[in-house]
Amino acid sequence: MSNHESFIDEVTEEVRRDKLYGALRKYGWIGVVAVVLVVGGAAVNEWMKARDRAAAEAVGDAILAAVETEDAGARAEALAAVSAGGETAVLLGLIEAAEAGDPAQASETLAALAADPSLPVLYRDLAALKRAMLPGGVVDAETRLAALEPLTAPGGAFRVLAEEQMALAEIELGNTDAALARLQALLTDTEASGPLRQRATQLIVALGGDPAAAG
Repeated sequence: MSNHESFIDEVTEEVRRDKLYGALRKYGWIGVVAVVLVVGGAAVNEWMKARDRAAAEAVGDAILAAVETEDAGARAEALAAVSAGGETAVLLGLIEAAEAGDPAQASETLAALAADPSLPVLYRDLAALKRAMLPGGVVDAETRLAALEPLTAPGGAFRVLAEEQMALAEIELGNTDAALARLQALLTDTEASGPLRQRATQLIVALGGDPAAAG
């Protein structure tokens, strides 16, 4: 290649480089803005998810605390005090109304809620638990056991409360050993509250068991 051709190539390359740098200076800000928007959008999206998750957990904790209240009147007041809106408020209203109404009608309403696949798992489980807690034996023990079994899966919001209700159903069916096993397990369960452990202890003693044998 002659010196003349080499010079032309160098000039051409220099012109191309100048054009590239010029384009970057002129339009480079668009890329910067795009990157900022993408990163900022992802950060906002994660923040919104975290916020919604925290809000849902707060509502769940409030519902769990309300359900653990022994007195029916206080339990209804606690549920009514849960800060929730939209679909959540409607669901809590239905559950409260069901508990306060006729046991047979309440059982039907709660069963329908518990079986509705369009509802969040938390509210389906709550409806199933409330149905199992209806007074007067409106739901037989075997039905209660079957309905509560899925709630005892690890990580379930109402797992320990479901175990307590299943122990009561076992007692009703005369399965004392099975009931004692569930109650003894609750005494050492880190998720069981103080009042729940106290109730479990009282039931164990009433069944002739030894609370000290737990663990």
